[in-house]
Amino acid sequence: MEEEIEEGRGGGGNSPSGSPTAALHCCTSPAVVKITQKIIAEIMGTYFVIFAGCGSVAVNKIYGSVSFPGICITWGLIVMVMIYSVGHISGAHFNPAVTITFAIFQRFPLIEVIPYILAQLLGSILASGTLCLVLDVEQEDFFGTNPVGSNLRAVIIEFIITFLLMFVISGVATDNRAIGELAGIAIGSTILLNVLVAGPVTGASMNPARTIGPALIMHNYKGLWVYIVGPTAGAIAGAAVYNLIRFTNKPLRELTKSGSFVKSISGSSSFVKNSIRNPR
Repeated sequence: MEEEIEEGRGGGGNSPSGSPTAALHCCTSPAVVKITQKIIAEIMGTYFVIFAGCGSVAVNKIYGSVSFPGICITWGLIVMVMIYSVGHISGAHFNPAVTITFAIFQRFPLIEVIPYILAQLLGSILASGTLCLVLDVEQEDFFGTNPVGSNLRAVIIEFIITFLLMFVISGVATDNRAIGELAGIAIGSTILLNVLVAGPVTGASMNPARTIGPALIMHNYKGLWVYIVGPTAGAIAGAAVYNLIRFTNKPLRELTKSGSFVKSISGSSSFVKNSIRNPR
């Protein structure tokens, strides 16, 4: 009897898979704890990015106290702050386009893509709901993004500014030769510049979650597809171009003749890491 009790306490391989002990072991496994921490970090990071960024837009529309340059600075600062706050936990994506792009170029596990995107959308929706609740936002104070002019022009602009954003992210966050400590400053500054240029035309979303959250809460879906297609395509293109110019010992013809261009890019990245770890 004592042996049976000890086996039950151990919760080892002899425990039924559906038993409370097995369930507890699964929930407390390092892998589950790690992904849970990442998801919470993405929710919190996206929440505060949207709360501060969209909040500055809403406050400026209601009270006129922030100004357009102030909105640009707020977006840049909040992204920078949250990168330094949770970047070491989740990677500080806060953006489905970034998550999808990292997965395509084999810098992020595919199994975590859907949880990350859901976390980012949840953070955006919660932040948008909070703003509507505490600021009593009316429809004319919409803090989401709508195209000014044609959808075609808007999608091109969103493509370009997200291309730039992902190009910078690829340079400062995925290349071992870059100074990683400056990633937050570089990315935050890029967002500030993009909002300065594109804000009056498209709202400078660069992020499907930034647009979807306010759109769902305030039921304003004008040009929604623009902010899904433009940023996603721009992010993928930006990362692809950076990987083309990333340092490699292989000529371009060898990279492009491979059956999988993504695998070739991944191989180039591996060479960079190895050359840095083992300099000749």
